[in-house]
Amino acid sequence: MRTDAKVVHLNKGTPEQKPTSPVGRLPVALINVRDKAAQQLKQALQTLFDNADDTLFEMADRATSNVEQNAFFEAMRDLRMKRRNIERGFLQNIFESFSTLNQYEIGRPQLQETSFDSLALVQNDELEETVAIDTMVTKVVNRDAMALSHLTTRLNALISKKLDDKSNPIGPQALCEYFLQACQGLGVDIKVKLIILKLFEKYVLSNLDQLYAEANQTLVAAGVLPELQSAPPRRQAQLRTSSYGQAGASGSDQGGFADDGMQEVFGALQSLLSEVRGSALPARHHPSDAVPISSHDLLRLLSHMQSRTPQSVQDFDLQDQLEQLLRRASAKSGKSRIVGEVDEDVINLVSMLFEFILDDRTLPDSLKALIGRLQIPLLKVAVLDKTFFSRGSHPARRLLNEIASAAMGWGDQDEAQRDSLYQKIEQVVVRLLNDFVDEPAIFSELLADFLAFTGDERRRSELLEQRTRDAEEGRARAEMARQEVEQALNARMLGKTLPEVVVRLLQEAWSKVLLLTCLKHGTQSAEWDAAIATMDDLIWSVSPHESPEERARLLDLVPNLLKALRDGLSSAAFDPFSTSDFFNQLEALHVQALQPPKQPSPPAAPESRGDNVFDLLELPPSEPELIGPPAPAMVEVIEEIVLVAPGESREQETEINLPDDDEALIKVDNLRVGSWVEFQEDEEHKLRCKLAAIIKPTGKYIFVNRTGMKVLEKTRMGLAIEFRRGAIRLLDDALLFDRALESVIGNLRRLKNA
Repeated sequence: MRTDAKVVHLNKGTPEQKPTSPVGRLPVALINVRDKAAQQLKQALQTLFDNADDTLFEMADRATSNVEQNAFFEAMRDLRMKRRNIERGFLQNIFESFSTLNQYEIGRPQLQETSFDSLALVQNDELEETVAIDTMVTKVVNRDAMALSHLTTRLNALISKKLDDKSNPIGPQALCEYFLQACQGLGVDIKVKLIILKLFEKYVLSNLDQLYAEANQTLVAAGVLPELQSAPPRRQAQLRTSSYGQAGASGSDQGGFADDGMQEVFGALQSLLSEVRGSALPARHHPSDAVPISSHDLLRLLSHMQSRTPQSVQDFDLQDQLEQLLRRASAKSGKSRIVGEVDEDVINLVSMLFEFILDDRTLPDSLKALIGRLQIPLLKVAVLDKTFFSRGSHPARRLLNEIASAAMGWGDQDEAQRDSLYQKIEQVVVRLLNDFVDEPAIFSELLADFLAFTGDERRRSELLEQRTRDAEEGRARAEMARQEVEQALNARMLGKTLPEVVVRLLQEAWSKVLLLTCLKHGTQSAEWDAAIATMDDLIWSVSPHESPEERARLLDLVPNLLKALRDGLSSAAFDPFSTSDFFNQLEALHVQALQPPKQPSPPAAPESRGDNVFDLLELPPSEPELIGPPAPAMVEVIEEIVLVAPGESREQETEINLPDDDEALIKVDNLRVGSWVEFQEDEEHKLRCKLAAIIKPTGKYIFVNRTGMKVLEKTRMGLAIEFRRGAIRLLDDALLFDRALESVIGNLRRLKNA
């Protein structure tokens, strides 16, 4: 049966719209837009993942509980494992969205119909996610509305399916949707997901203005609606390194700025410098015929100085050395040569930054000499690229910050050169001094290598640190369990007189059974109740029993009691020889307890005195009872029972009790897990360590070194005493460059107002 006549070919006249080979249906200009956008978005996404580890690690450091901290570490691991799949899925979504631009899809909801705008019937987590995405999209739309609108209009001129800004395949809402779809396999909670979305906003959405500008320019070059005049992008591409060498003779090359905001930062610094010049800084008094050297020539002079940087920078005056070189150049040329005003400002700023760095108490003294040798390489970077002062993600700036962060827990050592961290920092410094001329890309290479090194070290230290925390928490649980057992023993034995064997059995053997039961099942369990009941039955069984009913109950109780005792001691792996001795003595006690009490004998008749053998020995009539089994040794429990773990001492150091509002106690309470501190052990030795855990049940503060090994244990009150006598100092873990720049700006403002 033929059915061909019933088939209606809707696209017969437009073969280019057949569903096969979807890429071939797109205009060449649109393919170029897609490929360029995909490449930029891929790089932005890679930057996101490169920074995600650091962000989540910092969040883990600030976590207030082990559960929260473990969530961040698990998220880091999950991101590393699924990073490639997320990147691939994200880009695949972009390509698929472009491939369907010339297709009408029946029965499939358009992108703008997705659930971004609907908040009905969603769970709290979904609501938080939706609100976060709406906020991110709104920021991009408010910032780049014109460029996005022009791009959407140009796309509509090329395709059959009509788009708006929401359904634009590289619009902010579509990109958020693609990213969420790609991240569906991540097993993270909403808190971590919101952090990842924030990173997506920072590293991907924040650069969309550049993407839209390039996409519009590509379409304009292809003749698509050139009459639409789009505003220039918010950021301009940075000049290549070669352009820095072509700066004007005045040294005032401004082409290296990445945007107006960054230019304003350096301009503000220049303004502050100019206002203190002549007071805090020497005034510029140069001959009228003085010729400023170009930035390129300044770099050559700095490279000459860089190759001769001394091992010790304490007495090295960069500006004085530069003046000497300029005087020699002036003498040879016959003209007075000076540094341009802009470059001189850069030199002054970098010098001030390194003055702060070399005086910073957070940096270990033995590493300051190494870091100080970076002054000339970083000065050259600042001459080449003024965004060095304003862009926190600048590779040179990040490298300095990462070195300082890694050195936070590095203590001064006698054999510093044998330490792997010292060797790595020295390797970075030597490489820059030997190889850096005028190509800043070396900083990105060294940064990636150093991050890989510190990442490996951090993972090893995290593992050991977690083991340290687990061990301390285990000790705390054991200590709390011992206190519960002590309380149970003292409640039943203190003030009583009991057979010595029973006292030893309970204190030395059954206490272990109770301890294991408490650790394994807790004090609210049936197992704990059974162990306590066994102890109560044992104490009752060795007490005097007068009535036949009590002896009958004892007779019924003994078999089950002995079985419970044997099972308990066996589970605690108690010494079988001691166990056998205990039970032999206990059997004798029970036999004696089961015997009926002896009635007092009636007084003997006087006339029978001569026939009694005891009369012949002149002993009292009651004396024959001494020949029976000896009475058990009895012990009165008058001191509280204290259980001590093997190798531990329960002697408590007497501590001064401080009021709750004491300043030192407030400092202790403000300590957070992850804080670095320095203890002054004596006049010569200092100990740098990190607060790894606060064990709340015992009130212990556990400190580890940078490898994660436990080095110190303090109580809350003990730490407060250390604060009061000035033997402990908090280390500032803020980024070194940012602290240095903040200090320089603060000093300049104070000098200006002085």
